[in-house]
Amino acid sequence: MDKNTITGIVLIGILLVAFSFWSRPSEEQLAAQKKYYDSIALVQQQEAELKMKTEAALAADTKKAETAAATDSSSLFFAAAHGTERQVTIANDVETVTFTTKGGRPYSAILKKYMGQDKKSPVVLFEDKDATLNFNFYNKDGAIQTKDYYFEPVNQSDSSVTMRLNTASDSSYIDFVYTLKPGSYLMNFEIKATGMADKLASTPYVDIAWAERARQLENGYTYESRLSELTYKFTGDDVNNLSAAGEDKKKLDRPVDWVAFKNRFFSAVFLAEKNFDKVTVSSKADTQESGYIKDYSAEMNTFFDPTGEQPSQLYFYFGPNHFKTLKALDNGRAEKWELNRLVYLGWPLVRWINQFVTINVFDWLSGWGLPMGVVLLILTIMVKVVVYPATWKTYMSSAKMRVLKPKIDEINKKYPKQEDAMKKQQEVMGLYSQYGVSPMGGCLPMLLQFPILIALFMFVPSAIELRQQSFLWADDLSTYDAIITFPFHIPFLGSHLSLFCLLMTVTNLLNTKFTMSMQDNGAQPQMAAMKWMMYLMPVMFLFVLNDYPSGLNYYYFLSTLISVGTMILLRRTTDEKKLLAILEAKKKTPQQMKKTGFAARLEAMQKQQEELKKRK
Repeated sequence: MDKNTITGIVLIGILLVAFSFWSRPSEEQLAAQKKYYDSIALVQQQEAELKMKTEAALAADTKKAETAAATDSSSLFFAAAHGTERQVTIANDVETVTFTTKGGRPYSAILKKYMGQDKKSPVVLFEDKDATLNFNFYNKDGAIQTKDYYFEPVNQSDSSVTMRLNTASDSSYIDFVYTLKPGSYLMNFEIKATGMADKLASTPYVDIAWAERARQLENGYTYESRLSELTYKFTGDDVNNLSAAGEDKKKLDRPVDWVAFKNRFFSAVFLAEKNFDKVTVSSKADTQESGYIKDYSAEMNTFFDPTGEQPSQLYFYFGPNHFKTLKALDNGRAEKWELNRLVYLGWPLVRWINQFVTINVFDWLSGWGLPMGVVLLILTIMVKVVVYPATWKTYMSSAKMRVLKPKIDEINKKYPKQEDAMKKQQEVMGLYSQYGVSPMGGCLPMLLQFPILIALFMFVPSAIELRQQSFLWADDLSTYDAIITFPFHIPFLGSHLSLFCLLMTVTNLLNTKFTMSMQDNGAQPQMAAMKWMMYLMPVMFLFVLNDYPSGLNYYYFLSTLISVGTMILLRRTTDEKKLLAILEAKKKTPQQMKKTGFAARLEAMQKQQEELKKRK
């Protein structure tokens, strides 16, 4: 650094110090600034205090108004505003429903014919604070919320009870009438007003708020959560549901017949004879290890006659998601509820197969008293027998291309260059046409058998009959069969390894190896590049299906095993030399061939490419 640079830096420093000293405010200026900022702080403090006083005054006025309204409402239901909460129980041969006098609502529902996870005590669908139900009636003073009042049980029997909300007058009350029919999970629920015409507003509806924290009723949180969802049916239309994953909320734009808080195998359903309107539903997944699956809620209104001339006809269904049980509830009804849609059976075509074929055959086999594992085995064999003709056609199409492989190799050698790919493909298709072989001949039979094969795949996870049914090492065919439990969580796999899932994966790998070995001798050399993908898919299934029911993996294992056996049998019983001789006998000369379909399109494309080359 030279002398001039140093001198410049020193001068700049002196100027900065001098400027700072010169620009520093005087004592009078500092005092004025302090006074200014203090005045601003004082104004802000005064504004904050005023805001607090205003909010407090508003809160006091609001509380005063609410107290006044409550006083007016409680004067109508003075006797019901105070009391002691107690429970009342009704039952039939399939379930027990308990009610609480606080709010006159269902307190618990116990399903007698199904066991909980401990396999010792019956399933408790909900109990105590798991579920809430509140009705808002209206008068000139505002809303009368039933959750705040104590009901009196009257007219009680073993299977019915009337929960009565009394007024100050003995001749005025609102009744909630609950009735269980013998052998039915459907409970009649009637709301009827008596002597309330001059005490309630003439509003022809009652608002309802219903909520439930759905319990985890099965082993395996992940799969049960996936199949637990809030479901509803639009009046005169289809069944819909909220997302089963995460959190979802919808304000429905049309009336609905019913709202269901669905677990995998059981549901709590609220139904209205004159439908629900202005419906808002929400669902939120609960945390694992909490003992619960979902937080459900529904807000809506339905018909209510304050004069009491016409009662509000409602229903509750606390029971299993069993297809025929739910289907039977539509008997005799002009407008079908379609509660059987709570049982997921797949897409429309697959659902039709399950509804009219699979379920009836399954029930027939189950009636023999066989273990469910044996029932699934027989059912799988029956399915394979049904699809065997399509399987045979698919195999024979592959065998024909395989015996023509040497001729295809000759064409490949004739056109080794990439720019001749179109000519090569056209000649290959011409060869196939000569011998009456279609490369797509195996695809159509495969597509035809696919809905039948997938039907059972969709049916098994929804079959409540498999719940807590053991087979071989699997304690419960409706959940995973953990052969190994890890003390840690493996990404995508979980904290266990299911044996049936492992067997299914190994069988699929063997099936892939066998299929690839046949294709290696066939006329599709381009498939060789996809080998790694074909082997990767079964391994991916191990991670995808590890949490799935052991019954489903058992079916998949059996189906694949039978497919491998069928292919081996067909391979050993097919004389490929004789097959080639038959193809040679049917061979056509090029003059006899009609260039149609794919071959004709290839030729047209080739001509277009040749014309483009000439223009260039």
